[in-house]
Amino acid sequence: MKTTTSISPEALRDRMVDRIVHAGHARFGLVGKAMRTVPRHAFVPEVSLEEAYADQAVITKRNDGGAALSCASLPLVVGMMLDQLGVIPGARVLEIGAGTGYNAALLAYLVGPDGQVTTVDIDPEVTAQARQALDTTGYGHVKVITRDGVLGAAEYAPYDRLIATVGVWDIPPAWWEQMTPGGRLVAPLRWRGQTRSVALARAGERLVSDSVQLCGFVPMVGQEGEHAGHIAPDGQVTLYWDADQAVDVDALDGVLEQPKEAVWAGVTVGGGESFDGIWLRLTGVEPGTCRLAADDTAIDSDLCFPAVASRSAALVEGNSLAYLSRRRNENSSPGRWELGAVGHGPVGAELAARLSEQILAWNRDRDAEPIITVYPAGTPDDQVDGLAIDKQHVRLVVSY
Repeated sequence: MKTTTSISPEALRDRMVDRIVHAGHARFGLVGKAMRTVPRHAFVPEVSLEEAYADQAVITKRNDGGAALSCASLPLVVGMMLDQLGVIPGARVLEIGAGTGYNAALLAYLVGPDGQVTTVDIDPEVTAQARQALDTTGYGHVKVITRDGVLGAAEYAPYDRLIATVGVWDIPPAWWEQMTPGGRLVAPLRWRGQTRSVALARAGERLVSDSVQLCGFVPMVGQEGEHAGHIAPDGQVTLYWDADQAVDVDALDGVLEQPKEAVWAGVTVGGGESFDGIWLRLTGVEPGTCRLAADDTAIDSDLCFPAVASRSAALVEGNSLAYLSRRRNENSSPGRWELGAVGHGPVGAELAARLSEQILAWNRDRDAEPIITVYPAGTPDDQVDGLAIDKQHVRLVVSY
């Protein structure tokens, strides 16, 4: 443990939780008390006390290319997801993704002496470190299993609560099978290029959300549901789409060099305002919703100017494309941007207009939260209420 402060761990923990509560999280039941009690610094001994209690993720393992494989999540996100999970004393909980063991310790505090916590991770190095940290902090009764998380842990099922602390693209059958009839699942679920922490309650043979929050997570190993391809020379612009989408990236080669049609919505945002809700709305009504990323070369040459360079919503249809954009204009207040869409290709203008319609819909109620309904794969269309987003094991519907 690196020590560079005279402030006690207890005081730093209180400051951390105060920030989380101020942001509107860690307010459910004992969540705040758990986070004020469990010593996060003991689970990330390689960083200083200040870093252990700062609002930042701590990467604990990377691959050879430098990408994160395991980490201690942002404390704010931890508090948010525990609120979503709604753990009650005596509950049986399954965690997918052991990480440092910190979240499992919080869960153990929440379930109390009559409950049970099981955490699963595919990486034996990760589980070994989590096991050691849990043992040394007084949470040795947490069960730690080295296994592919998609299999769950049937030997300790059924579970009242399941939580995934890794990004998931699909919901495996084992998680359904090991969940009690009134159970809850919280997972950072990825679709159409964006990720949301979705709290799902089991309702018969469906899962229905009651909380949907923006987040980002290290992806789960083995769930390869997203494809990527370049649509500009030298990889300047990359398109990302899901396995169920009929995207022909070759048909889009050079599309950005075709004349562009811009449709501005007259809706403005400030520099610190999130507008990811537009993307979320698009996923519920537009089957061609994808993610577009552009590098500095593409932006500096005016080839492409997405609203957020590294991740902006896009619509694709055949050999045409439109993407979310923003601009400053003479009518905008200082520090504000106007949102709109830019289209290319034969139906690019139409796609831009449809994207702009969703900007307007979002603007009418920026805080609106959708309902995410999850059906088992194979559920007939006439039993699915809305546009289905198909994955290997489930069908997902986003509705407002």
